[in-house]
Amino acid sequence: MDLLLTGMGVVFVGAPPIALLLGAVFAILYFRGRQRTVLAAGLLWTAYGAYETAIKLQFICPEGCNIRVDLLLIYPLLTIVSTLALVKFLRR
Repeated sequence: MDLLLTGMGVVFVGAPPIALLLGAVFAILYFRGRQRTVLAAGLLWTAYGAYETAIKLQFICPEGCNIRVDLLLIYPLLTIVSTLALVKFLRR
């Protein structure tokens, strides 16, 4: 799990638009299958992408966020919801 969290941190903290892209992918999947779990995943990824972009642009944490304890909650939540959404979408 530590490797997963570290990998997600490297990717998404460094390039928040990737999270927005994942939100768009889940939105497309939602319109193809109309499943609420897929919609929830899309909304969560989009919200996280906006949040991470605000941090990167220093709207949140103007002096920089050195310790990101929030990611210990956010990444497992995104992983669980995304996995559930993909399983539900593929089982339809």
